[in-house]
Amino acid sequence: MLIGYRRSSTTDQIAGFEAQDDQLRATGCTKIFGEMTSSVSQRDQLEAALDYVREGDCLVVTKLDRLCRSVADLVAITERLRAKGVALRILSMNLDTTTPTGKLMLNLLGSIAEFERELMLERQREGIAKAKREGRYRGRAPTARRLAPQVRELRSSGTPAREIAAKLGISKSSVHRILTEAA
Repeated sequence: MLIGYRRSSTTDQIAGFEAQDDQLRATGCTKIFGEMTSSVSQRDQLEAALDYVREGDCLVVTKLDRLCRSVADLVAITERLRAKGVALRILSMNLDTTTPTGKLMLNLLGSIAEFERELMLERQREGIAKAKREGRYRGRAPTARRLAPQVRELRSSGTPAREIAAKLGISKSSVHRILTEAA
């Protein structure tokens, strides 16, 4: 059975998320797990997919970076699949781990992807350092603090912190921080 897994890093990437679903369905995936979360976050649906697959199944992803964040992560995932007798297919690379060549290529490509990511992060750090030196770097805008008036208003109407966090899409700790600062 073909089992699909799709992931996008943010909810802003809905078109890409839906495109992955289309590709996986066109490939013949009968069950598809998906989530919108960063690769460095907890990936509950990936865990669910890895638990779901059985011997003889094939886990299908559209791109390698939708599955793993590093070579170590790739190795851990492929080892779990191998132990269960499950193959891995990466559509964008036309890669299938049921063949020795596919296994070799997967390891090589994982190493290259990790190298590329490290280079990108290095360039990003250099750019941020330069912007800081030039006084142009402000960092990310604090999203929860912008919602402080709504947090206080909801709290004054008796809404529990848990519900405020869910309603405004912020963490419960952010709600508590805002309320503590207001006191």
